[in-house]
Amino acid sequence: MSEATESGFNLELNEDVRDVRDWAHGFAADVIRPAAAEWDQREETPWPVIQEAAKIGLYSLDFFANQWMEPSGLGIPVAFEELYWGDPGIALALTGTGLAAVSVAANGTQEQLFEWTPQMFGTADDIKLAAFCSSEPDAGSDVSAIKTRAVYDQAKDEWVLNGVKTWATNGGIADIHVVVASVEPEFGSRGQATFVVPPNTPGLSQGQKFAKHGIRASHTAEVVLDDVRLPGSCLLGGKEKLDERLARVREGKRSSGQAAMKTFEASRPTVGAMAIGCARAAYEYALEYSTQREQFGKPIGDNQGVAFTLADMATRIDAARLLVWRASWMARNDKDFDSAQGSMSKLYASETATFVTQNAVRILGGNGYTREYPVERWHRDATIFTIFEGASEIQKLIIGRQITGLPVR
Repeated sequence: MSEATESGFNLELNEDVRDVRDWAHGFAADVIRPAAAEWDQREETPWPVIQEAAKIGLYSLDFFANQWMEPSGLGIPVAFEELYWGDPGIALALTGTGLAAVSVAANGTQEQLFEWTPQMFGTADDIKLAAFCSSEPDAGSDVSAIKTRAVYDQAKDEWVLNGVKTWATNGGIADIHVVVASVEPEFGSRGQATFVVPPNTPGLSQGQKFAKHGIRASHTAEVVLDDVRLPGSCLLGGKEKLDERLARVREGKRSSGQAAMKTFEASRPTVGAMAIGCARAAYEYALEYSTQREQFGKPIGDNQGVAFTLADMATRIDAARLLVWRASWMARNDKDFDSAQGSMSKLYASETATFVTQNAVRILGGNGYTREYPVERWHRDATIFTIFEGASEIQKLIIGRQITGLPVR
């Protein structure tokens, strides 16, 4: 037995994770990638692709739950890397529901988890979608600035929500909306709670649908909440838990209940995996191109400038993947992110995606700048990973605060 095996350190994926990886890769190669250019051009939700994924169980609660609970923590990041290798826009249409499900898992009770998550995915014959609604026109990176208000009507045991959410994936077309709202505005993010808005609830409507630079196959829109009345049971975690948390805040005690942040903390390594898939797609295409495209009588990959760039691309992708795997394993095994390892993984992977896709365009030259070649689309898609679920600057702020122990501003 080797020393590495005796120590318990092992980077080999287990058989179950490898099988899921290969399954997801096959779907990405055979179904997602051939459809990518069309749905990017149409800027519409790719329902036929979602239907195909649902038929084979790839878009389903069982798939997401099984991969989320996979013992090594690598089920979701490995599968997502493959799907986003196929196409980030279509992949986000397939996985966007997962963020809402993560929010319910992070903030809700077991009963709420079992009640709402099945309704987020539906069945192969009756597909459903879900949307997580946190950002607002004046509250993106500054989660504490959320203005959407939730007021409790004690006489009816109902919550009344008013406000406007923006940048919501599946916003307005989802069957289930998970909404972060302010209960006690004076407490900032510590005075917020998360609510489930059931299907066909009066007062919820879609606002502006955004025409985007990238990930165009994923629906992104505003969500308007106008006197939306919800039963008390739609408050994730329940009112007793919320009241206890608010009481601690009033007493000046530390509170760990920041509704939006709990969701983002759980999902950051997953976003890193998405970025890696996009980066890997561009790197592989550029690598193959560099061995076939000839200039001055030899493949362009024979030039140091190109070869060194490819070396940087490959190295950064591998480094990003290791950071994502570490953070995912830590999250699954309840290890504290004592150095903000989740933010590290998201930061490095997203910046890697922009670096790799930009250089892929440059390696292809004029061809890379045209829509005849997919690297142009991947370059547009990659930009979002440095922005959503915490911009790169916010990740650096989180890491800086964690490693210094100081209130970095």
